[in-house]
Amino acid sequence: MNFLTNTALVLALALPVSVVIAPPAEAGSTIERACLKSNRRAASRPLCGCIQRVADQMLTRSEQRMAAKFFSDPHRAQEIRQSDREAHEEFWKRYKAFGKSAGNICQ
Repeated sequence: MNFLTNTALVLALALPVSVVIAPPAEAGSTIERACLKSNRRAASRPLCGCIQRVADQMLTRSEQRMAAKFFSDPHRAQEIRQSDREAHEEFWKRYKAFGKSAGNICQ
C-alpha cells in the first residue's frame, strides 16, 4: 500500500477541505492527537503531524476540535455532512478542502 493510500485511510474516517483560514500558530495538536489515538494502521507521528500542520493552516481551533471527534466517532462526520445547518455546511466545505490538501501534501 502506498503512502497516499495510507493517508487516505487515515482521513477516511472523516472526509477531506479549501478556504485558507490561518489560526494562530499555537492552534495545537488536536487533530494529531486524535489521529495517533485512532486504531488505523497507517497512523504514524510523521503522517499525523503533517495532517495537523495542514489543519493549522486551513481550519480554526473550533473546526479542528469538531474534526478530531470524527476519528473516534465517524458517524458524527456523516451527521455534520447531512446537517441542514448553514454553519455545518460551511464547515463541511472547508473540511473537504482540508482533507484533499492533506491527502496531497502528506504523502
